Amino acid sequence: MKPLRYFAALALVVAATCSARAADPVFAPGARVGLTPLVGLVKAKAFVGFETEDHGVKVLMADLPAEAYGEVSNAFKANPGGTGGIKPESIETAAGLAYYTAENAKEGATNVRRYSMILPGPTFSGYVAVQVPENASKIYTDEAVRQMFASAVIRNEVPVEEQIGTMPFNMSELSNFKNVRTLAPGAAIILADSDEKAGFESAPFMIIGLISSTAASPDDRGRIAQQIATTIPGVRDARITMSEPVRIDGQAGYETRIDAISGKDNTPVTVVQWLRFGAQSSLRIIGSSPRDDWTKAFPRFRAVRDGIQPRG
Repeated sequence: MKPLRYFAALALVVAATCSARAADPVFAPGARVGLTPLVGLVKAKAFVGFETEDHGVKVLMADLPAEAYGEVSNAFKANPGGTGGIKPESIETAAGLAYYTAENAKEGATNVRRYSMILPGPTFSGYVAVQVPENASKIYTDEAVRQMFASAVIRNEVPVEEQIGTMPFNMSELSNFKNVRTLAPGAAIILADSDEKAGFESAPFMIIGLISSTAASPDDRGRIAQQIATTIPGVRDARITMSEPVRIDGQAGYETRIDAISGKDNTPVTVVQWLRFGAQSSLRIIGSSPRDDWTKAFPRFRAVRDGIQPRG
């Protein structure tokens, strides 16, 4: 009977939480969307958001492109009844009017209830996804999730130290870049002199992250570096001008440089890619600058590169 008493007590606490004044919103590390998590939810370790200790209930936060909110809003207005039996709902939040859906689904053999909410941000759209397994649905009800959604807020800036803290490496040098933003917590970060609204390509910027590719042998490094360089996003008419081995923090690496066109204004840019090869993954560092600013930007790129250390 102990589990039944426990769950009954938890249900009462959740209900009381929903009916009382909401507590201060909580932000998962690196997230720009925050909310007041329901009782029993703690910060997740494997993704950006919250979950129960048994990992059954999950609340995931993410950023979407700014235009995503407008597309959802227009779809809601055009078809308020929804499609496929899924009716969107609107809800007021501190960030503005948000839209969410709820539907029944399967996670393997488990029946789950899934919720998705989108809300407006200044230069992005906030997104929250919730999954509740059937055995927790009497506690984490539709109304409880709705109350949690209503508590959602947006923060325009995430402290730089917090963002770097989500990365699998330390960074001791930021070279006076004006904007630091996590592209994917735990995966990649961007340093830029411009911003999302103006377009990062109009000024020097860097993207740093780990990739799963590595080199099986030293002879493979040049080929792999050039192949990966062709996947740099946002560049057109790219031409490799140099690719050669280097040592980065005492480890084997490769430097590749590219001349290309980038951005909506067709800006001529020079791009450098550094790969620092590891046993299981490689550190990838990309620096891009308008060609006219290259001689000033390159030393900044190199200083950031030399300040990156594995997290102990």
